[in-house]
Amino acid sequence: MNILIDIAHPAHVHLTKNVYFDLIKGGHDVTVTIKDIPSAIFLLQKYNIPFVFLGKMSDSLFRKAFMQLKYNFKLARLIRKKRIDIGFCSSLTVAQVSKMTKMDSLILDDDDDDIEPLFVKYGHSCADVVLSPDCVRRATPKAIFYAGYHELAYLHPKRFVPDPNVLKEIGIEEGETFFVVRFNAFKAHHDVGAQGLSLQNKEKLIRSLEKKGKVFITTERDIEPEFQKYQLKLSSEKIHSLLYYATMLIGDSQTMTTEAAVLGTPAIRCNSFAGRISVFEEEEHVYQLVYSFLPSEFDNVMKKVEEILSYSDIKGLWAERRQKFLLDKIDVTAFFTWFIENYPESKKIMQENPDYQYNFR
Repeated sequence: MNILIDIAHPAHVHLTKNVYFDLIKGGHDVTVTIKDIPSAIFLLQKYNIPFVFLGKMSDSLFRKAFMQLKYNFKLARLIRKKRIDIGFCSSLTVAQVSKMTKMDSLILDDDDDDIEPLFVKYGHSCADVVLSPDCVRRATPKAIFYAGYHELAYLHPKRFVPDPNVLKEIGIEEGETFFVVRFNAFKAHHDVGAQGLSLQNKEKLIRSLEKKGKVFITTERDIEPEFQKYQLKLSSEKIHSLLYYATMLIGDSQTMTTEAAVLGTPAIRCNSFAGRISVFEEEEHVYQLVYSFLPSEFDNVMKKVEEILSYSDIKGLWAERRQKFLLDKIDVTAFFTWFIENYPESKKIMQENPDYQYNFR
């Protein structure tokens, strides 16, 4: 089978890498495409995944729309040339181009419909299947729901073993208190109008945390000059091992919050999406792995940090919560690989017997 994976964000490299290698082992031909996303290209090169470069990107919404037409044309030509059977990814481009070709599109999406109306309107309408976590609010009959999150595709215990050597790289002893702070860029189409931590609140947060342990800041954008001394100096493919050992993650990021939760590390998120996204609502209210606050509730962020630090065995408590969470979820990579290799029969199986997915625990 000929399969396409299009990378639209660095997190998509992590999301699809294990599926890529499983499919290659299964004898399939897999083509990976990517736009000009340096951090994602770096990860593909680190994992020795060859790719086809599609071109430059833009932050402007108008330019994004123009460039989208260009990507669509390039990708359609590649699909026809390589006779691609299935496109598998979280990509608007692949969803749209599938209607211009004979390729089936299996689109991964873990956001609720109301959070990303543009992707729903222009992506879901073109997709053959929309694969989503079972907690997500999804209206389309094309949806196939599974018991898991994107982050479990690469951080499930069957897929990820943390490397304690990352601690030595940044001068930390195992068991030492340290914090990972993540600042988001808010550049995605669904981030228009979104807010995270203000500069003033970032400063308050850092000043408070550094009294309790070491602080490492990671960000998608250029770091503010006053924070440069805290900037994390660690290769990006090692960040998940660092998150596993961290005392806590605090910031305004979406993806890294769930990564911390899946790894059993307390996570506090402060942005204008708080209370609106089903994945985070489940992580917080069902499993007590994360806490979410609006930017106007920053004082509650600081109180929650203090509360968590007052617990006698933070990591032990979160390990118990994580175990409860994992018992309810599946090995997402194994499920994805099965679904692709057996499509379209797999779609029919899941529609008629959704519990079939629990064969992939």
